[in-house]
Amino acid sequence: MSYLGVESSPGNVSVFHGGKMKLIDRRLKLTELLLRCSATVLALLALILIVTDTQVKQIFTIEKRAKYTDMKSLVFLVVANGIAAAYSLLQSVRCVVGSMKGSVLLNKPLAWAIFLGDQAMAYMSVAAIAASAESGLIGIRGEEKLQWMKLCNMFGKFCNRAAGGTSSALLASVAMVFVSCISAFSLFRLYGGATQRQPNLAVMK
Repeated sequence: MSYLGVESSPGNVSVFHGGKMKLIDRRLKLTELLLRCSATVLALLALILIVTDTQVKQIFTIEKRAKYTDMKSLVFLVVANGIAAAYSLLQSVRCVVGSMKGSVLLNKPLAWAIFLGDQAMAYMSVAAIAASAESGLIGIRGEEKLQWMKLCNMFGKFCNRAAGGTSSALLASVAMVFVSCISAFSLFRLYGGATQRQPNLAVMK
C-alpha cells in the first residue's frame, strides 16, 4: 500500500523513499558490497599464505620443519579466516542479489541476523589476529625468563610469510569492522524516527 511516497507491507517497517534517502541507500549498498568482497579476498589470501607456509632447516644431522600447525594461534587464525571468508562471500552474494532486485532491507529479524553475524565475524577476526601477533612477537623477541629461543632467527622465511598472512588477515578484519558498523546503522535506522514517516491517512489512493 502506498501513502504519499510511503511504502509499507505486512511485517516490514514503513520507510520514506525520498530522492536523498534512495541516494544514501545506493551508496551504502555499494560500500557494503565492496567491503564484503575485500574481506573475502583478503581472508582467503591470509588463509593461503599461512596454510602453505613451511620451512625446512638442517641442524647438524637433524632436519626440522616449521609449519603453521606447530603454532595453535596460526591454526586459530586459519580457521577464523576460513569462516570469515565463507561468511563474507555469502553476504556479498546477498548484496548483489538485493541490488539486482532493487530491494531494501526492511525485515527486522533478517537485519538482526546480519548484524549479529557481522559482529561475531569482526570479534572473532580481531581475537585471532591478537593471538597470532602475540605468538609472532615471542617468535621474534623470544622470552628469556622462560628460556624461549628467538625462533624467527632460525626460521626467517617461515616468520616472514606468517607475518604477511597476518597482515592480510588484519586488513580483512578492518573491512569486517566497517561492515559491522554499516549493518548496525542499517538495523537501528529501522527503529529511528529520522527515516520513518507516519502515513497521511487523510490522503489515500
